[in-house]
Amino acid sequence: MIYPGFVDHLVFRVSDLARTERFYTALLGEPAHRTEDSVMFIAGDTRLFFTLPGKPEPQRHDKENVGLNHVAFGVRTIEELRTVEAQLDAAGIAHSGIRIDRYGQREFIWMDDPDGIRLEFYLRAEPGPAPSGGSATKQRGSAAFPGAERGKG
Repeated sequence: MIYPGFVDHLVFRVSDLARTERFYTALLGEPAHRTEDSVMFIAGDTRLFFTLPGKPEPQRHDKENVGLNHVAFGVRTIEELRTVEAQLDAAGIAHSGIRIDRYGQREFIWMDDPDGIRLEFYLRAEPGPAPSGGSATKQRGSAAFPGAERGKG
């Protein structure tokens, strides 16, 4: 049997392409490609396409409905995660601050994109010793981050 070795691409429908491009440029750097009705970023081996919806009144994404809950981008060190946090702060992007995942006991940061798609930057260290009891647990006020009081969003 053959099993996929990577995710080739993901396609997201968005309500405002220019706003989406600004947001993801702050997270992922400059887009690899853009057209009048789409923009593409690259994360690792995966291409991320953002396009306008094909119907006139699309509904806002709700991560609690059936379908996609969130997308997690990986980082390998706590220093990389702290750098991501500083980049988010510099870009004025609201986020959870570094937290500990209650399931994997690893550090992560979450935020919602302009259309409500939940995103994470998740620490998955290189193979080695098991994670220690957690380090940075900086949190932001729960009013600015709905769901923060419940742990991982």
